[in-house]
Amino acid sequence: MREYSVPQSFVVPEDASMADSVFRYAEEDPTFVPFKRPSNGGWVDVTAAEFAKQVRGVAKGLIAAGIESGDRVAILSGTRYEWVVLDYAIWTAGGCTVAIYETSSPDQAKWILEDSATKLLVVEKAAHADALKEVTDSAEALAEVLQIEAGAIDELTRRGADVTDEQVEERRHSVRAESPATLIYTSGTTGRPKGVQLTHANFHAESAAVKIAMADAMYAGRRTLMFLPLAHVFARAISFGAFDAKVTVGHTSDTTTLVEQFGVFKPHFVLSVPRVFEKVYNSAKQKAYDGGKGSIFEKASDTAIEFSKASEAGKVPLGLKIKHAVFDKLVYGKIKAALGGECDRAVSGGAALGARLGHFFNGVGVPVYEGYGLTETSAAITVNTTSAQRIGTVGRPLDGHSAKIAEDGELLVKGPVVFGGYWHNEEASKEAIVDGWFHTGDLGSIDQDGFVSIVGRKKEIIVTAGGKNVAPATLEDALRAHPLVSQCLVVGDGKPFIGALITLDAETLPGWRERNDVPEGTPVSALLEHVDLIAEIDAAVADANSKVSKAEQIKKYKLVESDFTIESGELTPTMKLKRNIIHKERGAVIESIYV
Repeated sequence: MREYSVPQSFVVPEDASMADSVFRYAEEDPTFVPFKRPSNGGWVDVTAAEFAKQVRGVAKGLIAAGIESGDRVAILSGTRYEWVVLDYAIWTAGGCTVAIYETSSPDQAKWILEDSATKLLVVEKAAHADALKEVTDSAEALAEVLQIEAGAIDELTRRGADVTDEQVEERRHSVRAESPATLIYTSGTTGRPKGVQLTHANFHAESAAVKIAMADAMYAGRRTLMFLPLAHVFARAISFGAFDAKVTVGHTSDTTTLVEQFGVFKPHFVLSVPRVFEKVYNSAKQKAYDGGKGSIFEKASDTAIEFSKASEAGKVPLGLKIKHAVFDKLVYGKIKAALGGECDRAVSGGAALGARLGHFFNGVGVPVYEGYGLTETSAAITVNTTSAQRIGTVGRPLDGHSAKIAEDGELLVKGPVVFGGYWHNEEASKEAIVDGWFHTGDLGSIDQDGFVSIVGRKKEIIVTAGGKNVAPATLEDALRAHPLVSQCLVVGDGKPFIGALITLDAETLPGWRERNDVPEGTPVSALLEHVDLIAEIDAAVADANSKVSKAEQIKKYKLVESDFTIESGELTPTMKLKRNIIHKERGAVIESIYV
């Protein structure tokens, strides 16, 4: 199929503002609890009335600070409740939120602040302010920097004491659907980040369409714990979509203690990027092997996948049902308990999840509904749902949206969540949107039922010296499925064969050392040459190779000592490979593959 469209069943009002629901809830349902804040190892409720009071107070402070309608206010912070207060307050004051990752380098922050002409910057902590002092001192339009941990919320509220409610209402009602709601700069695996301008209409459509798609997951009384960076559109869209659907949201940026936090917060659903689901799977597998129960886990994993596939086909044999019930008590229950015990589904986005993981979690009893979107589409534009799921695909277009495949295989999309263009970049906007269709840059396909599949990025396709086109994601996803593998970069553009750089997972290495009687202090450099470890990586490469044609297979690889990380600049904040940076930094190692 070349094109698939879904009729639109919702309307975006001309005066739509994302801040409207804040004050509507305060009037209609003031005791509703939209948020929970962390406190002394637990969580305390924030009612709709309390939230609206805080948002109004901060909005008054922004007006008093000189923020005019349309002015840009930037937030550089980890995921926390105050991020959301600021976001809604900026909208209430008629401003536009500029989202900056807390992991952004000074050079990246400088470009964003100057390109957006940000007037006020709110950072999370003193360390952020200190790291950016040279940048913020030189940013021409920037008037002030405030810190959340130094009382930015209270300070703005104090400043706005003389601003009247009528002034706030006038400013709020000046916002129209076409008004800019946010500027999000593409994390950029190549080149200068481009400012994606999304309007209140874009976000309103995203919230309405997602609420329709996830009606059985997002409704009053449900809970979710937000731990992805709110600077990313995926987390932001689910956050305000949950708010509009009256789901209670908690926020945390501490991903090292998620299992403990899940146990206290007990989310009904979680959203994450594929790497987190890979880590959950790999961690469970590694613990099983470390405890001498590796074979049980392998059988349980195979059973979960087989059960999921049989369920999808509509017929589960009795013997498989019995096996599944046994492993549910022995293995699956522990995985569900690690998610807090009440989590009945998850949403994955930001990159490809893969059918193997999809079937595993579905078989365990925590189905992962994979979706697809970009910053330019206000997050999701296609998604799998309870009533329409095909594991291995990214689902069908949302209500009111269309997808089609261009002659060269590129996925094109259209609908109300699609942005109108890049900030101050008319040339890039014209290249991205042609005849109303947004060119995603991804290669894809659409099956006869409208389910979209993603093959890979057009710009990431490797063309070997022999002329073979290879999409690296298939091999990379398969390799990261192995517990010992942290990251993988497939290479071979213009080379005689496909190769790969592979890094090891620091969390699973201690268990591997113990099982293989390798002394605890043995450096990683020595492990890279250990015959048993190499044998395991060889097996992982062979397994990945079995999923592609002979010409696409990895012929040679190099294990590298240091991992690709966000801090090293080799991963984006959503854990995507920055291929050009890795090629630059690890060029000598890549070339050694072909010696």
